[in-house]
Amino acid sequence: MGKTSDLSDFDRGTIVGARRSGASVSQTAALLGFSRTTVSRVYKEWSQKKKTSSQRKLCGRKRLVNETGEKIIDTIIQADRLATHAEITAIYNSNMQKTISQHTTRRTLKRMGYSKTMPVSTLCKVQEASSAEPLS
Repeated sequence: MGKTSDLSDFDRGTIVGARRSGASVSQTAALLGFSRTTVSRVYKEWSQKKKTSSQRKLCGRKRLVNETGEKIIDTIIQADRLATHAEITAIYNSNMQKTISQHTTRRTLKRMGYSKTMPVSTLCKVQEASSAEPLS
């Protein structure tokens, strides 16, 4: 039996609302289509902590490049469209306290929508080198 997805804030609020209106755990579970365990766990959490939102959004590793860093990288790219990953990383690291690797730069550029940032001059050199090799 696999883990089901987390409940949305709306689902949690609906469970709490149904229980607060007087429905039993079994009635709420049958009405909303959740297990009795889920209904009782969500309502217990709400009654003790007065919170219904899941903290799953806050889990995982924090990003090295936040929104401000993405704006800086975007500015670097706008200034020099032909910059390589190494150049972008070097310029970024010279302006920031936290340094990042080229791999992090590539991952950030991909997340920002820059999937192909190899300069045109490098692409031309790669194509010339591959066409200069004799076919066997």
